[in-house]
Amino acid sequence: MADQWVKLELDVREFDARRFEPCVERCWNRGVRLTTLADLGDTARNRRLLYEVNKEYAADIPGRGAFYTFHEYLQERIDVPSFDPRGVVIALDGGEWVGVAATSDRRSSGCVFNEMTGVKADYRGQGIAIAMKTFGVGFAGYCGVSRIRTVHHAANRQAIAMNRRLGYLDAEWEGL
Repeated sequence: MADQWVKLELDVREFDARRFEPCVERCWNRGVRLTTLADLGDTARNRRLLYEVNKEYAADIPGRGAFYTFHEYLQERIDVPSFDPRGVVIALDGGEWVGVAATSDRRSSGCVFNEMTGVKADYRGQGIAIAMKTFGVGFAGYCGVSRIRTVHHAANRQAIAMNRRLGYLDAEWEGL
């Protein structure tokens, strides 16, 4: 089972956001803007929207299985000490949520953890995921850590390739 998962880690001290400015600019030029859940407001309505887009995007993850109910999602992802709305980057086209990159505060483990990155099917291939993850690197600074970790099913080749393009390297760790 362990070989089904690819663990990756980014040292944000080595991250050069300038390399990915064209992705961010393409988003702006297409009318897609990036913000955080903290800036939009960590409200019950926005938490429901966050759940709905996560459920939609998670359906494309190999080996994901059934997604949480809304109540389970709140218990497992929101109502936990690692949740911080500053770590949830949202891509908006007008008022429509077209992408999310959610990162949790795991500073007790010396890192933040990228929980989920997803883009609505009609918006994929436009650099939105790269732009959101680039925007979200600053969350590690808020938390006072220099590492971002993520894990992917080995069959999720596109997500793995995107993270490696950003500078994530293969890593080994136990727990978070």
